[in-house]
Amino acid sequence: QVQFSESGGGLVSPGGSLRLSCAASGAIFKVSSMGWFRQAPGKEREFVARISPNGESTFYADSVKGRFTISRVNDDYTVYLQMNDLKPDDTAVYYCNLLRVGTRQASSGWGQGTQVTVSS
Repeated sequence: QVQFSESGGGLVSPGGSLRLSCAASGAIFKVSSMGWFRQAPGKEREFVARISPNGESTFYADSVKGRFTISRVNDDYTVYLQMNDLKPDDTAVYYCNLLRVGTRQASSGWGQGTQVTVSS
């Protein structure tokens, strides 16, 4: 069972930046695509970004494309989400997870997430 620990969230003004981190356990991390997801109050959890096992391929939801960057350091079992030009609509709890092969669907249990609040 893979476990995740997300961190790096906080309160930021519109236009600001944050860098989220996700520490994962389990050797399967190194051979799995990873994703970031988010859940805003009253809404379903949604896909944000995906990165391939070797980090060479990424994919983003249209709502964050050009503003967010996903990356990973396999030796550290960590995946990152650099978020720039944040908007109030980015306010949500952010989660990471393994992805089912060839999909944007999570394949493991969820961590506690990290809260991101964008407000002036």
